[in-house]
Amino acid sequence: MAEFYKLQLADIYKETEDTSVLTFNVPEDLREKFQFHQGQHLTLRQIIDGEDLRRSYSLCSSPLEHQWRVAVKQIPGGKFSTYVNQTLQKDEVLEVMPPSGTFGVHTNPKSEKNYLFFAAGSGITPILSMIKTHLASESQSTCKLFYVNKTAKSIIFKEELEQLRNTYFGRFEIYYFLTKERRDIELFNGRFDNEKMDVLTKTFIDIPDTNEVFLCGPEQMVNYVSNYLIEAGLPKENIHFELFVSGLSEEDIRRQERLAQQKVEGTEVTIIDGGKEFNFTMTKDYDNILDAALNAGADLPFACKGGVCSTCKCQVKSGEVEMKINYALEADELAQNLVLSCQAVPKTDKVVVDFDV
Repeated sequence: MAEFYKLQLADIYKETEDTSVLTFNVPEDLREKFQFHQGQHLTLRQIIDGEDLRRSYSLCSSPLEHQWRVAVKQIPGGKFSTYVNQTLQKDEVLEVMPPSGTFGVHTNPKSEKNYLFFAAGSGITPILSMIKTHLASESQSTCKLFYVNKTAKSIIFKEELEQLRNTYFGRFEIYYFLTKERRDIELFNGRFDNEKMDVLTKTFIDIPDTNEVFLCGPEQMVNYVSNYLIEAGLPKENIHFELFVSGLSEEDIRRQERLAQQKVEGTEVTIIDGGKEFNFTMTKDYDNILDAALNAGADLPFACKGGVCSTCKCQVKSGEVEMKINYALEADELAQNLVLSCQAVPKTDKVVVDFDV
C-alpha cells in the first residue's frame, strides 16, 4: 500500500531564481519511519487542479543533520514544480511518502576512501547529501566534486558547498563548469568532453586511487562520463548513478512499439501488497501493470511513471513480464526478478507481482 503522511513545511526558500528548497517538519512519532540514508528521495503528493500529482525529489540534507530537505527546480510546463516554486507557502501541508531509493553506499568510520562526484544542475541534491555524510562520518576519506551549471548564478547550493570546502579544507575539492558563461580558464567552460576528461584524469583524478564514483544529471552526461572512466580503467561496479532522462533511445522506441502491439487483454494479475492479495483482469486499455492496477482500485506506490525513480518496483513471483524502459534497476535487481510496474507489460496469461520488497 502507498503510505503517505501529512507533513507541514517548516521552511521554504529560494535557493536560486528557479529552485526552491523545502524543509519538512517530521514529528517525533514518524521519525523512525522517515529515517533515510544519503542518496534517497521523498515522493511528494498533492492534488493540483483536481489532478493527483506525485513527484520524487532527492533529499539534499544529510541523515546526520536530522532534517528532511529537498530542492525543487522549476521545469517549463511542469505542474508540480510550478506549484512548488510559485504557490506553495511555509506552514502548508503536503503528503509525503517515507524515504526510498538505493542510490549511495554505506558509510564506515574506518574507511579511507576517495570519492568522485559528477553532477549537473539539480543533480547536486543527492550528491550534496552524500558529500556531507561521507565527510562527517569518515574522517580519513576525501571527496572531489565536478559540477556543471549554465551560469554562476544558477549554481544550486553554491554557498553551502563553499562552506563545506572551508570546513573540510584539504579533504573536499570543488570544480565548477559553466556552459552559458565564459571564464578565463578554458577547461571550466562547457560540458564534459574528451579533451576535458583527458585533462581531469591526468591532473585532478587518480583512477587507481579512486574508490567510488557517483553521477547525477542528464542521461547523456552520465553515460558519457561513466563510459570514459570505465575505459580509463575504473571498475564498472564502482560507478553509481541516477539519471535525468531527456529522451528515449532508438532501442527503447522499438521496444515500446513492439510491446504496444502485444495483446494483454484478459491477463489475470495478482498484486501482493502489505501481505494482502488483490486480483483483477487486465484489459487492453492499459499497457502496464501499474496503470491497470490503479484503475482496478489498487493503492500502490508510484511517482514518476517514467522508469526512473523505482518507487513502483515490485518482484515478479509468477508469470512473465517485459519492461518498456528501465533507467532505475541495476543488474543484480533484475536478477531477482524485480521490475518497474509502470513499465511492465505482461507476456503470459497470469502474472503475480509482489510489492512487499
